[in-house]
Amino acid sequence: MKKIAVVNDISGFGRCSMTAALPVLSVLKTECCPLPTAILSNQTGYDSFYCDDFTDRMERYIDEWRTLGVRFDGILTGYLASAAQADILLRFLDEFKTDTTLYVCDPVMADDGRVYDTYTAALCEKIALLSKRANVLTPNLTELCLLTQADFYALQAQSDAPSYAQKIACLAAGLLSGTLHTVVVTGVCVGDEILNISVTKDGFSVVKGKRIGGSFSGTGDLFSAVLTGSLVNGETAEHAVQKAVRFLEASIRDSFQEGTNRNDGVNFQKYLEMLFE
Repeated sequence: MKKIAVVNDISGFGRCSMTAALPVLSVLKTECCPLPTAILSNQTGYDSFYCDDFTDRMERYIDEWRTLGVRFDGILTGYLASAAQADILLRFLDEFKTDTTLYVCDPVMADDGRVYDTYTAALCEKIALLSKRANVLTPNLTELCLLTQADFYALQAQSDAPSYAQKIACLAAGLLSGTLHTVVVTGVCVGDEILNISVTKDGFSVVKGKRIGGSFSGTGDLFSAVLTGSLVNGETAEHAVQKAVRFLEASIRDSFQEGTNRNDGVNFQKYLEMLFE
């Protein structure tokens, strides 16, 4: 069975990060191997939460993996709490990422035109370094603009233009180099649609989904998990994105109709069967 190391936090409530990735990767017939960055009672969108930062234990955790001699078919990274964690992860990649390991980096650091409050300039610089080490990158539009030094608001102002997706694809194509062969720009809002734009050296493709309600916790984590598991299993990026979008569309619609609080995440468990081939 193929193994995927997942570097992210574990939240008891909120259906996000590791608790979202683990069931998805299991359904995709891969083994999810968690490397926690923090343990939270619930995700940080709630009014209060308890967080146990795992930074000073990550090295010892990795030491045991080294002792076991484990190797991974995939590595998926998401939320990081500090530049120190990013340094640990860079060293982890030096040792555990081989030529046959697929590294998918979700460069979590910003949304809606602004950087998250917990992300310092130093941490954002480290995220950019991790992005360059990836094989597949899954930024949202804000993160793409940060990584390419583009003006988010100027780009967003062109959302009505027929060439909007192509402009985004051109920005993403500028990141392709070295090991980075695929960039998937996620969650681009255009009217009542959500665009997901996959870019490779051969061009770009767009998978559209319906825009249903507002944003929900964990949808990005679910998307990157579906994408990673599918790619490790040999599927094409376009097919993997289509699968992720349909799965999320059904989960979000159900949650919206039920009136689920956005902090609680989406009712994805009902739709895991959609991921079976």
